[in-house]
Amino acid sequence: MLDEAIEALAVRPAGHYVDCTFGRGGHSAAILERLGPEGRLLAIDRDPAAVQAARDWRDARFTIVHARFSDLDAVLDAHGFGQVDGVLLDLGVSSPQLDDPARGFSFREDGPLDMRMDPGSGAPVRDWLLGASEDEIARVVKDYGEERLAVQIAKAIVARRREAGSAALRTTGELAALVAGVVRRRQGRAQVGKDPATRTFQALRIHVNQELEELALVLEKAVARLARGARLVVISFHSLEDRMVKQFMVREAGRDAPRDPVTGALRPESPPRLRVLQRVRPAAAARPARAGAGRPRPENPRARSALMRVAERI
Repeated sequence: MLDEAIEALAVRPAGHYVDCTFGRGGHSAAILERLGPEGRLLAIDRDPAAVQAARDWRDARFTIVHARFSDLDAVLDAHGFGQVDGVLLDLGVSSPQLDDPARGFSFREDGPLDMRMDPGSGAPVRDWLLGASEDEIARVVKDYGEERLAVQIAKAIVARRREAGSAALRTTGELAALVAGVVRRRQGRAQVGKDPATRTFQALRIHVNQELEELALVLEKAVARLARGARLVVISFHSLEDRMVKQFMVREAGRDAPRDPVTGALRPESPPRLRVLQRVRPAAAARPARAGAGRPRPENPRARSALMRVAERI
């Protein structure tokens, strides 16, 4: 969804922009192509490997910062940014993270059960699984993975802990096989469809990285720093993320703001801060753009579930 996101951002040559999820720099590179000599781009990533990849960029308009995007306001202050002309968020895990088994994100390649976006911060997901209660594991898998068999999966994880002790759940392959066994016993091999570990791995990743909490913080901070007419562009890959973004944008557009009981007009003490825009392709304003709508891109199948929402500061 690169082209759609950059078009939605409406880059101005002299504008100041923030790429909150640098990854390997695809969006940042496209923004820099549209910036003039006076423009500036600040990129943020909590993954030190992504930050290291950006160290070789030689562009005076570009700055990379190792930080959580929930620290947006402090990062902007530290680098001399006031109001900005656009903020881009491309949520979820990046392809380089998925492709490196040592990071522990993928259930397709065996590796240590880690899943931290910043390996230098916090504890691996394995540590949490070894210490969490059965109820806690079931809640995370159900709430963040929307997995119907969350209780059964949690029971299997706790049983493995009892059997193997400190040697339990060392690798992604072990966890994936454990989850697959539960799902296939309950649903039958023919009914499983996508990899049976998908939802569980997704839930654990979201939990260990506090992704929804981070998203709630950055949305509020981003809107507070947008200049009038500036754009907020958010690409999500998970229904929980997209629902949070949608509800935030609609709320900031005034849907739930107090109104005059007679005229129905918004009260002056609670003016809306955002205008929800139509997507790049014609559609209802409250509905997201889908990846490659009308233009399939088989070279990036991981983007098939991407949804993009855009709002403008008023």
